[in-house]
Amino acid sequence: MFQPRFALWRTITYKGAVHPWHCDHMSHMNVMWYTGKFDEATWNLFAEVGITPSYLREQQRGMAGVQQNTTYQEELFAGDVVEIHSEGLEIRDKVMRFRHEMRNIEKDTVAAVTELIAVHMDRQTRKSCPFPAAIRAAAEARIKR
Repeated sequence: MFQPRFALWRTITYKGAVHPWHCDHMSHMNVMWYTGKFDEATWNLFAEVGITPSYLREQQRGMAGVQQNTTYQEELFAGDVVEIHSEGLEIRDKVMRFRHEMRNIEKDTVAAVTELIAVHMDRQTRKSCPFPAAIRAAAEARIKR
């Protein structure tokens, strides 16, 4: 199992099932659905440190994914039940790096892992901007040493 040098926090950010419409002509879950489930997990992870829908709307802020690397380790099929474990890896002035691990609950195996880098944005200027002190502090408070 992946052991980062340091992690901000680790939490379950998604639980769900693979539905038949998630599967492609090879009968396994298509990559677009892995990405979609990882995206849902991302918003739950962000909310834990204050990057909530209200914050984004009221402050005219956004988060932009700038890099995503996904490794597919095991196929998932219709009926499989999954959960995503997420962990923050790094927070800097304007950047957050984090990782999601999608697990097949029944088999207790890792189906896929993705690591992302996201940038905090000012939606009016369309440029990156620093995280507010409260969000940065909430993330930093979760650092495991």
